[in-house]
Amino acid sequence: MDPIAFNFLGLDIRWYGIIIAIGIWVALTIAYVNSKKLKLDFDSILNIFLIAFPFAIIGARLYYVIFEFDNYKGNLVSILNIRNGGIAIHGALIGGICASIIYCKKKNINFLKYADLAMPSLIIAQGIGRWGNFFNQEAHGGIVSVDFISKFPKFIESGMNINGVYYHPTFLYESIWDFAIGIVLLFILYKFSKEYNGIVLAAYGILYSLGRFFIEGLRTDSLYFLGMRMAQLISLLIILMSIILLICIVKKKNRKGKYINN
Repeated sequence: MDPIAFNFLGLDIRWYGIIIAIGIWVALTIAYVNSKKLKLDFDSILNIFLIAFPFAIIGARLYYVIFEFDNYKGNLVSILNIRNGGIAIHGALIGGICASIIYCKKKNINFLKYADLAMPSLIIAQGIGRWGNFFNQEAHGGIVSVDFISKFPKFIESGMNINGVYYHPTFLYESIWDFAIGIVLLFILYKFSKEYNGIVLAAYGILYSLGRFFIEGLRTDSLYFLGMRMAQLISLLIILMSIILLICIVKKKNRKGKYINN
């Protein structure tokens, strides 16, 4: 499978970049529609995105480089070359969320309210972005049998044939999981977010991390820390933090309701 879509003025345009661009466009479109329905300022969402996105890219790259630093010791300049791969979604989340929190605090914007609006867009963009891994033939799982891979559509079967060996299409598992979460988060957004600011963010943290924990166990390209898969450790941490956030949100709402009733 050729990861390059076409060549423009001597520059190879990769499918991964095209798919990421599509994911961003879809995410912003969904955010625009949701902002109109929930009567939130889309310009604020756009401003947060423009601030968060560069830091998400930086965070994604730094996260990867930290755990694979031995590969860059001899040529530190290569750290800047992300065209050769080497980014991690958890690093992107850390960078993007931290930048968003700081920006919202400076502009006196309710971070949790806008984070709730953004989460369905984010998870759907992630689901789209995973198809970039398919074209790069990366982020796959271990070796599988011909009988197993034959249960999938032919183009998946063909894409997972790497040097004559078939691999688990873990990109597909995560993509489907992400799209399913997107539907659930949209329901939560419209049903509960007005009364429980932050509930969609918490649900995203729990649901995405739960799926990522199990899918990561199938992958062959995991980053490791002290012999453990880093993505699984981070997933467990995010689940714990999200549960704590959810408890705090519900308790705050209950205290507020009790105060009003009194």
